Amino acid sequence: RNQFPGTVTAVTKGATTSHVTIDIGSGIAVTSSITNNAVEELGLKPGARAIAVIKASDVLVGVP
Repeated sequence: RNQFPGTVTAVTKGATTSHVTIDIGSGIAVTSSITNNAVEELGLKPGARAIAVIKASDVLVGVP
């Protein structure tokens, strides 16, 4: 699996799901949608160290 260590820069909580943004360096940020319970259990907050683990069966491509 692709694992990218970084630092949490934002956690935006919704009713049941949060968007967590992790700065993985070189100007690259990864954002993931995870449950609010997972955010609490992992102790995710801005400044926390985290690893973005990417496992994808599909790759979507878009243009600006």
